[in-house]
Amino acid sequence: MALDSKIPHGPISDKWTDYKDHINLVNPANKRNLDIIIVGTGLAGGSAAATLAEQGYNVKAFCFQDSPRRAHSIAAQGGINAAKNYKGDGDSVYRLFYDTVKGGDYRAREANVHRLAEVSTNIIDQCVAQGVPLAREYGGLLDNRSFGGTLVSRTFYAQGQTGQQLLLGAYSAMNRQIGRGKVKMYNRHEMLDIVIVNGKARGIIARNLVTGEIERHSAHAVVVGSGGYGNVFFLSTNAMGSNATAAWKIHKKGAFFANPCYTQIHPTCIPVSGDHQSKLTLMSESLRNDGRIWVPAKQEDAKAIREGKKKATDLSEAERDYFLERRYPAFGNLVPRDVASRAAKERCDAGFGVNKTGEAVYLDFAAAIKRYGTEEAFVKGLDDKDAALVTKLGAEIVKSKYGNLFQMYYKIVDEDPYTTPMMIYPAVHYTMGGTWVDYNLMTTIPGCFSIGESNFSDHGANRLGASALMQGLADGYFVLPYTIGDYLAPDIKMGEISTDLPEFVAAEKEVKDQIDRFINNKGTHSVDYFHKKLGKIMWDKVGMARNAKGLTEAIEEIAALREEFYKDVKVPGSANEFNQELEKATRVADFLELGELFAKDALHRNESCGGHFREEYQTEEGEALRDDENFAYVAAWEYKGKPSDAVLHKEPLVYENIKLVQRSYK
Repeated sequence: MALDSKIPHGPISDKWTDYKDHINLVNPANKRNLDIIIVGTGLAGGSAAATLAEQGYNVKAFCFQDSPRRAHSIAAQGGINAAKNYKGDGDSVYRLFYDTVKGGDYRAREANVHRLAEVSTNIIDQCVAQGVPLAREYGGLLDNRSFGGTLVSRTFYAQGQTGQQLLLGAYSAMNRQIGRGKVKMYNRHEMLDIVIVNGKARGIIARNLVTGEIERHSAHAVVVGSGGYGNVFFLSTNAMGSNATAAWKIHKKGAFFANPCYTQIHPTCIPVSGDHQSKLTLMSESLRNDGRIWVPAKQEDAKAIREGKKKATDLSEAERDYFLERRYPAFGNLVPRDVASRAAKERCDAGFGVNKTGEAVYLDFAAAIKRYGTEEAFVKGLDDKDAALVTKLGAEIVKSKYGNLFQMYYKIVDEDPYTTPMMIYPAVHYTMGGTWVDYNLMTTIPGCFSIGESNFSDHGANRLGASALMQGLADGYFVLPYTIGDYLAPDIKMGEISTDLPEFVAAEKEVKDQIDRFINNKGTHSVDYFHKKLGKIMWDKVGMARNAKGLTEAIEEIAALREEFYKDVKVPGSANEFNQELEKATRVADFLELGELFAKDALHRNESCGGHFREEYQTEEGEALRDDENFAYVAAWEYKGKPSDAVLHKEPLVYENIKLVQRSYK
């Protein structure tokens, strides 16, 4: 089938407004007769559920957590972008649009990104109206800070817990609709398949994770907002429960999967400490506003630090290499995440890493503490030459900005980041790839929509910091509520959809057969045994740097591991009870397919761009080398029975408003 992105005609600044003026609408009386299923209740799913219910639709919302408040959106700590230009530093809708496309290394769809920039300003007003406690300046105006890849301050924040506060805002709006009976909430339920009737998405099969019961749920449309697939690497910054099952199940039923190799490695994470770990901890990118990243300038000093013979504070300024400031003087420590991550890896690979494993660099706040402390002492008329006083005052200001992040670091590492530099290293974080969607956010399955991180649409090959929250809320509050009506308008007289249809029976049987296969399998190894092996293959051969040889090996190894998994996995307990090993088994089964497609996508893309870095394609300075002539397209894969047989479809990326140039942050 040919991909139709349904991008409206006309100037890019007018597309969204004109489109909204002419799409079909559903009147309030008819909305009461339409049901919508939403899978996932993070920022995208939660805001969509609240808004669609407010409009009058009947919403059924599903989450595998015990409460929507536990969605992984809470982990997005640093902030949310919006083109408000409160700092008067030259920001605009166009500049946010340009920065996002450039930050994605020119692999994003222009029309979607411009729409995102347009509605960004509405998101802030919405959140303030909900009472989200965004940070404010002395005079009461909302404050902003900078994030990587931009030269302006456009990031709104709530100390270091922005995602949590925004999620509570969406959750409160959704709770109001739960109280009104317009949202029926299914906590501790996991979608295990989608049901397609006459070519359209008409429901899902879900498992009650407490009782084990398999349930059928029907609706006139299905919306997937289940997040990303970073846990295919086993170790990532994602919550352990984060999974790709909902997105992968719709892929296997006809939804194309786009750009799976576009996965973000976040530069500021607490380094791996050993094989005992089950996840990694993200330290917000906002820390790079005030933290300076460095390694020892001499390998002997780095070796002495690794061996415990020296401390970071023993090295003078002249003995330190602030490598991001040296390599990228225009942006310094605020280069995009892919650039910062590769630079840190390069220094560590060269022997300058500073922890016992040699895989860590420093994030140092001494200069910021001194700068803030000196200014505060001057403002208060105190002695700004008193080092102890300056340090005390500066630390208090840093604490007001990042206090919860510093506390988290201290609890995990047992080192005080106010007095000694943090240690950080890149880790798998966000996934820019996902289900392919058109301008309406609909997948290639009619009636099945995908929003937030689960779709591919807005970030290209690299996501700029503070854009995940922006996209999730934009999709849920301001885009899907318009576009879904255009699809649902013809269904207003259809009536309730029966779950006794043969398509529901067949989908339920398929789910039960897989569960029975796991429960009755007489294997010898746990689910985590296979997940860890998959993660090691992915990190070693499909991680921060990739090459054709390693990717070819990864494809073969993952296929063999998947075969071994089905033969030798052991799932204790029964199907009709609370069984977390069974939950993990169904999720890892999907990761073992997704991982192979991930590697296949990376192998076919003979270029480097954003988070996809092929060692064969780089400049003399070690930067990503794009091939716009041959690869300026979205790679959308169609499922054909197994990942190795997936068929590639290409959506050309047409740039009419931005000139394609080699990306530079120097």
